[in-house]
Amino acid sequence: MEFFLSQLQGFGGAFAALVTDPITYPYIIISVFLGIVFGALPGLTATLAVTILTGFFGNKIPLDYALIALLGAYVGAIYGGSYPSILLNIPGTAASAATAMDGHPLAKQGRGAEALGLTTTGSFIGTLIGTAALLVFVWALLLISQSIASPEKALLALFGILLSGTLMSEDLVVKGWIAGLAGLAMAMVGLDPLLSEPRYTFGWSYLLSGFQVVPVLMGAFAIPQIIDGLRQIDAGKVIALKGRILPNLAAIRRHMPTIARSGVIGTGVGALPGVGEDVAGWVSYGVGKSASHDGKNFGKGSIEGLLSSETANNACIGGALIPLLVLGIPGSPPAAALMGAFKINNIIPGPTIDPSIILRVCAIMVLASLTMFIMGLFTARVFIQILRLPQTVFLPVVLILTTIGSFSVGGGINDLYLMLGVGALAYFMNLMRYPIAPLVIGVILGGLFDETFRRSLLLSDGDLSGFFTRPTAAVLLALNVALIAGQLPVVRRTFAKLRTR
Repeated sequence: MEFFLSQLQGFGGAFAALVTDPITYPYIIISVFLGIVFGALPGLTATLAVTILTGFFGNKIPLDYALIALLGAYVGAIYGGSYPSILLNIPGTAASAATAMDGHPLAKQGRGAEALGLTTTGSFIGTLIGTAALLVFVWALLLISQSIASPEKALLALFGILLSGTLMSEDLVVKGWIAGLAGLAMAMVGLDPLLSEPRYTFGWSYLLSGFQVVPVLMGAFAIPQIIDGLRQIDAGKVIALKGRILPNLAAIRRHMPTIARSGVIGTGVGALPGVGEDVAGWVSYGVGKSASHDGKNFGKGSIEGLLSSETANNACIGGALIPLLVLGIPGSPPAAALMGAFKINNIIPGPTIDPSIILRVCAIMVLASLTMFIMGLFTARVFIQILRLPQTVFLPVVLILTTIGSFSVGGGINDLYLMLGVGALAYFMNLMRYPIAPLVIGVILGGLFDETFRRSLLLSDGDLSGFFTRPTAAVLLALNVALIAGQLPVVRRTFAKLRTR
């Protein structure tokens, strides 16, 4: 009890400092608005919103205000994806794909306003559930993570790369692993972190500092989406809204068990490194369909189905921040972009992070969700007008913003070359159905793996036994081996036979 009271006291102090600072409000209002716009426009994503704002705000303003801008955009964008899902049957972001299953049938029945009101409420409560989990569990996990050393950190980084590759692959898991290992290889470029010797720079002085995070993020997440968006110029037909958007409180009370369950599922899925909001939405939707007494109506305009996906994808944000802050492993692609902002501010998320940053993150999440809730209920019709914009209008603007953001971080033309090079690579990877997020996570976690793995070998004079004689390292090594072995055909056939018995 004393622990929870101290947590609440710390959070209360951070929240009070946040809301009494007048500079907070322009950042939170504008960033949540931009986030909703990015989520509402098909072709743009939450990752892109956080990435572009990282380029503009990452190291240009004090970290507190940068976090307000980035987290506000993150929360707003995940919620904003529900607009086109409901009114166009086109998910604004991958996180809202499951929302379209029941949201659009509701809109076709003339209940689009009701669906938006419930979606807004579910997203708000889901964000609060994820934030509460972040506030409570991150401290216990931090205490555990502070006891781990270099072997455990190296195995954790490798596990994050492999897990993200496993869960984000559309067809073959090995494609996700290749993408992640390619990112890890890119992280090796530059000065050796232990010996300060140049590696794989080919005499190019720009590469001595390695691949810069922001141009890599811009290239990997923005360029392929802009190209794909320009190839799909049909804006679709927006269904007109009838009735009030304010939520029906009786319906909210009736479906509170669904909201609570989806919030817990979303938070849990988000805590898995590299998974993300789209998986959270689908998992919660599937569980909701199985648990519902009215599961046969899922996909035909079910309120339970709508709330299952929308609550979970916003709850996933808090969950995705847990591995980011505790282990330095992003829980989702937008969290990977957020980690880029930490890195360019010379802050290393993980066991050594300043605890006050976690409290401030929780306070910002609560304020961002409240801002999103108010905007969603009272300005929804403004965002609906934005849906009528053709992609050929806003995507060139996004390209210009991406270019400026990438250039502004390092201030050199080489950053633009890097962004375009990574963008071309990511575009062709998309065509061949290789997931992009493991590539970025590999770039971000590759440095941690490289440094801690080699430090372990240096300290043990080349002896690998430390990776399996230490209890925690042995568990992590077993998880890595199980992850790889689980994809072997002979193992899969054996498990399939066991299940059929």
